[in-house]
Amino acid sequence: MVEKHIKITEEPSNYDQLEEMGTLDIVANINNEDKKVADAVELVLPQVAKVIDETAKRFDKGGRLFYIGAGTSGRLGILDASEIPPTFGMPYDRVIGLIAGGDHAIRKAVEFAEDDTAQAWKDLKEYDINENDVLVGIAASGTTPYVLGGVADAKNHGILTVGITNNPGSPLAQSTDIPIAVNVGPEFLTGSTRMKSGTSQKMVLNMISTGLMIRIGRVKGNKMVNMQLSNTKLVDRGTRYIVEELGLSYDEAEKVLKKYGSVKLAIDALK
Repeated sequence: MVEKHIKITEEPSNYDQLEEMGTLDIVANINNEDKKVADAVELVLPQVAKVIDETAKRFDKGGRLFYIGAGTSGRLGILDASEIPPTFGMPYDRVIGLIAGGDHAIRKAVEFAEDDTAQAWKDLKEYDINENDVLVGIAASGTTPYVLGGVADAKNHGILTVGITNNPGSPLAQSTDIPIAVNVGPEFLTGSTRMKSGTSQKMVLNMISTGLMIRIGRVKGNKMVNMQLSNTKLVDRGTRYIVEELGLSYDEAEKVLKKYGSVKLAIDALK
């Protein structure tokens, strides 16, 4: 069967004879292509905002946010999920990233793992995914079987589905409740979607998770008041937040922070 959508992520690069370019020309041309990414993301901001609002509603009911993907897309989902506990003090089981091939595939590609349409749902069922949750499928091509299978099964179980892809009109864009199709154009290195496509996915994931955490009250002003105090740098940052908010001396603020364990708890207690 001939695909009806144009697979932009496989279109030839706007550049050729890359091996004959000078090194400065290579990086300059890559940078010129990267400049297009933010403009492409800007076009899908309404969809991103909708994902945030819909996910926040479900979080209030105890719901969770799941990311699924293969290769670079899967790794980016895991990266975003892994940053939520230290940055916002959320439990590790509220934003969850899954990759085709399992955790081993984070560092080393697992052959043909992405071609299994049934495996994503098996992976998700281990977390008892339900209708209070949101599933975000990430696939630059929009055709990854692991992601498409997981999305289809989730929809059949009444779960809100989101698709982040770089091919408008792709199966992922057509099959999800909220499609986010970021058209960044052909890659500098033809088909290498770890480049512009991956950058756009990272940008969108940053927006979804940060926007969600703001909406559910994990941020105060512009500060990460619920961050985990897991190293000296973060203790210092938290102390300075308290100094700024309450007018205490640095030493007093540090004592209060260590007593209560988080900036938010310290500020709430002293206010």
